[in-house]
Amino acid sequence: MSKLPILMYHNVQNDSEQLKQFSIHCKLLEEQLKYFAQHNYSTLHFSELDTLTTLPKKSVVITFDDVTVNQLEYAVPLLEKYNLKATFFIPFYYLGKSDEWNDSSVPIMTADQVKSLPSCIELGYHSYKHRRYASLTPEEVIQDFIDSNQVILENDFKVYPVLAYPFGNFPRKDPERSAFFDIIRTYKMKYAVRIGNRLSQYPFGAPYEINRIDIKGTESMLGFKWKLNIGKLF
Repeated sequence: MSKLPILMYHNVQNDSEQLKQFSIHCKLLEEQLKYFAQHNYSTLHFSELDTLTTLPKKSVVITFDDVTVNQLEYAVPLLEKYNLKATFFIPFYYLGKSDEWNDSSVPIMTADQVKSLPSCIELGYHSYKHRRYASLTPEEVIQDFIDSNQVILENDFKVYPVLAYPFGNFPRKDPERSAFFDIIRTYKMKYAVRIGNRLSQYPFGAPYEINRIDIKGTESMLGFKWKLNIGKLF
């Protein structure tokens, strides 16, 4: 078993005075990404984990939720600058709209913008309407996948079957939990990520309950390095 930190980002901003929740300043993001490059980290796509038997010594998975336009403006150029890979999770209904689930107006990429993303970006599922899976009936979960896959088909997206749970939410108790996992297995999801704020272990023991570490824009580089090596801050 090897430790594999999987990092979760959301919005990227350039305004320190109006830094919103779930946001990081582009300068701090660059400092973090530069750290990976300078310390010879291997950034991995989930699709690469299919063929690996052992991880490179220093490995990390970088993820961004929601495909916001600010990620296209700030995160993508930095990832290219430092030759790093990341996975972007798409809430398919909201393409070309805004993050209405946050009662906010942060623009979401259009389908054409998603298709313009460079090869360092892997695409994954973030549900259709960014609803909490634990609040949905099995029929609604199934419809969520049907609608998501329809958008993928219509736009000829190349989306890897990894799912990021909206709000980190999914049914936690049986029989609902097992029934939910059966559904996402039917739709051929190989992995699904929660929050958890703990380091993951690879190979994954529970591929539908993989932990991600929430990277906050209010934390120092010391806190970032702690999370990268230890996980949750206490």
